Amino acid sequence: MLHYIRSYFILIAATMMLAACDPAPSGEVGPSLDGVDLRGSAIGGDFLLTSNEGKPVRWADFTGQYRMVYFGFAYCPDICPTDVARSSAGLAIFEKSYPDLGAKIQPIFITVDPERDDVATIGEFVDNFHPRLIGLTGSQEAIDTALEAFKVTAIKMPETEAGNYDFEHSTFTYLFDPDGKPLGIIPTDKGPNGVVAELERWVR
Repeated sequence: MLHYIRSYFILIAATMMLAACDPAPSGEVGPSLDGVDLRGSAIGGDFLLTSNEGKPVRWADFTGQYRMVYFGFAYCPDICPTDVARSSAGLAIFEKSYPDLGAKIQPIFITVDPERDDVATIGEFVDNFHPRLIGLTGSQEAIDTALEAFKVTAIKMPETEAGNYDFEHSTFTYLFDPDGKPLGIIPTDKGPNGVVAELERWVR
């Protein structure tokens, strides 16, 4: 997974040179032209999962914090690490520009593949990205509960002869407010700068 680490820091270094130096986010609250407004939607809900440190975690444990939530799997060959690297790099830049606001944001990675992503595996994955990124796993039943609550689709593809398999799954990076209510979708496809711009629109 060293290539994940390398990509993450390259993204930070490159984007820091382009990041805006505004003294504070704009006063406007709401999605950018690249973002999506999810206010009022029924996305999110309680769960009981296990963190990459082996501790039980509920959705309510994050009350008072903004939450960036991404569902994926550690064995994902490209999309998941790319999305998580971009959101992590963007959050790191936002934290540097706005330390007090950045501290209010908790990044969360939830596996869709609990069969392979045990505590150790999910821990190894998240350790390659943002230092505050929390990885969550659990039983298949517990993961299914989270998938349903967050309106995430995850379809296991047929196994190869070698026993490997992939997932087709939703790849949205959701942003929730300190009460756990959905705000919007972070446009990770726009790179770290797009992540920063979206956080500047929402986080207060």
